[in-house]
Amino acid sequence: MAQETAVRRGRGRRPSAEVRAGVLEAAARILLRDGMSGVTFDRVAAEAGSSKMTLYKWWPSPGALAAEAYFSRSEHLLEFPNTGNVRADLVAQLGSFVRWLTIDGAGRPISELIGAAQSDSALAGAFTAEYALPRRDLALARLRIAQRDGQLRGDADLEVIVDQLWGACYHRLLVLKVPFDDSLVPKLVDQALYGAAAPGASA
Repeated sequence: MAQETAVRRGRGRRPSAEVRAGVLEAAARILLRDGMSGVTFDRVAAEAGSSKMTLYKWWPSPGALAAEAYFSRSEHLLEFPNTGNVRADLVAQLGSFVRWLTIDGAGRPISELIGAAQSDSALAGAFTAEYALPRRDLALARLRIAQRDGQLRGDADLEVIVDQLWGACYHRLLVLKVPFDDSLVPKLVDQALYGAAAPGASA
C-alpha cells in the first residue's frame, strides 16, 4: 500500500514551467514538420501530453503559440559569438541562421509567421518585440564591440550592416524564393565589411 501511495504521489501535477516548456517543444516540432497550419491546440496538447484548456489559458491563439515556439526553439541556435574576430563571428552566426532556415526546416514556418503578421497586429507586435528586435540588438552589440576595437570604421552605420546581412537572407527566402545555402555567407559578410569599390576608386 505504501508503495502504491508513493507512485500516486509521484504522478501528481507537473510544475507549470515544465508543462509550458513541454508544450513549446511539442509546438516547435509540429511547426518545423508541418508548418503553421499544423499547430492546433488539439495536436499540440496531444503531443505534449497536456490539457487543451491549459493551452487556451496561456495563448490567445494557435498563431501566438506557434510564434513563441519558434522564438523558443531558435533562441539558443542563434547566439552571437565573440571571439575577437568580427568577420569570423559574423560568418559563424549568419551561417547558423542560414542553416536554421535551409537545413533545419525553419524557412517555411518563418515565412508563414511573417505572412500572418501582416494581418495580425498581435502577432506582428510579438514577432518584432520578442524576436526581430532582440536578434538585431545582439548583432548591433557585437558590431559596436568591433567598432570600439578598431575593426570597423568609427563612422560605419552598424544598422545598415545588419540590414545588408540578414536582409539579404530574408530577401532570397521571401521575395526571390530562390535556393541558397551557407556558402553565400562569407560573400555577404565580405561585401558588408569591405564593399565593392575597387581600391583607390572614387565615387
